Amino acid sequence: MQRNAVILAAGKGTRMKSNKYKVLHKVAGKSMVEHVLTNVKNAGVNQIVTIVGHGAEDVKETLGNQSLYSYQEEQLGTAHAVKMANEHLKEVEGTTLVVCGDTPLITAHTLQKLIEHHESTHAQATVLSATAQIPFGYGRIVRNEQRRLQRIVEEKDASEAQKALTEISSGIFAFDNRVLFSKLEEVKNDNAQGEYYLPDVISLILADNGVAEVYHTDDFNEIMGVNDRVMLSNAEKALQQRINIEHMRNGVTIIDPTTTFIGPDVKIGMDTIIEPGVRINGETVIGEEAVIGQYSEINNSHIGSQVDIKQSVINDSIVGDKTKVGPFAQLRPGSNLGSDVKVGNFVEVKKADLKDGAKVSHLSYIGDAEIGERTNIGCGSITVNYDGVNKFKTVVGKDAFIGCNTNLVAPVTVGDGVLIAAGSTITDNVPNESLALARARQITKEGYLKK
Repeated sequence: MQRNAVILAAGKGTRMKSNKYKVLHKVAGKSMVEHVLTNVKNAGVNQIVTIVGHGAEDVKETLGNQSLYSYQEEQLGTAHAVKMANEHLKEVEGTTLVVCGDTPLITAHTLQKLIEHHESTHAQATVLSATAQIPFGYGRIVRNEQRRLQRIVEEKDASEAQKALTEISSGIFAFDNRVLFSKLEEVKNDNAQGEYYLPDVISLILADNGVAEVYHTDDFNEIMGVNDRVMLSNAEKALQQRINIEHMRNGVTIIDPTTTFIGPDVKIGMDTIIEPGVRINGETVIGEEAVIGQYSEINNSHIGSQVDIKQSVINDSIVGDKTKVGPFAQLRPGSNLGSDVKVGNFVEVKKADLKDGAKVSHLSYIGDAEIGERTNIGCGSITVNYDGVNKFKTVVGKDAFIGCNTNLVAPVTVGDGVLIAAGSTITDNVPNESLALARARQITKEGYLKK
């Protein structure tokens, strides 16, 4: 059966007090609408239409070709928003899921169960409900004496008795697609807000003796909508807790989950230890038995097994097995460290390959470079890669020893087994097995200051 989804993402989000489009605010490193779209796709949906309005181009840039788009010029209510998808879905058979773009905690599992319940009961509409301790602001699920769905009433239209109900509508629905777009033509805006409500489609279905179902989730957090910065913070906390618990159940030690921030796409191997204050984002992969030291930040990087990272920042880089990084090192994009490499304190590496066993222990800059196996870069040595206009490459062979405070002025090649004396500025290539000295001779005048 064809499965479609409409993601409602046209609201301005004025309560966010932001120039940024509401659904583009991030939770756990990804925009809210990206979370929603990912989980909709993982629920088995074939075609997605995102309803955009204010900030449409920014949403399209974020989601790209993962979705079709329909534009809602005026925000006249949720039914009006879904109706904008006419151009893509009106004649389509199957089930259509309607999801709000500001519900980043909804899971693919719950959406899949909602669809399965809807289709197995042959309903024309199914609403996802939850129980709220404080239901204020949510539409209430009103049931009849047989506990069947009677209607959904919005907060502003509810009686005092209805406001006391704690089962609320999540704003997430599954519909028979043809019934949905047929009934959308009949929805009126004669209510307290003067809007076209999507839940009125359910009332119209029931009035025609159709079948409308409720699928209840026990996790209220899943359907939490985000309307302001406080709710954004609550969503961040809830999602981080969910992510961290999953990693811990999979064999990762997280010493302090309350201060550890891990993105939803991160993968971490068994017996790895994550210390307090760590941030791991993007599509980062970490192997087994690694230690990620406190206050480290890793983004979109591949970290091997038995790696030890101390208080360092790593972006778009590769770190091989048994390598040590830090404390206070920075790996900038394009850094590729082999196995058993050491990058020590106050070392910056950028767009450089450090082969197996290479060591850059302290106070160095290695940029646009290739450093061979087992080569040692002495304290304070740098690759001089930039002439003010262009970047140039430095190549150092294997088993070389680069003395302290050496400047390797690119483009330059230093061969295998080379020894470069401390304090040298190397501007010419150095052949294999050579000694290179490039510094002024020391002159000492004994007793000079006694004159």
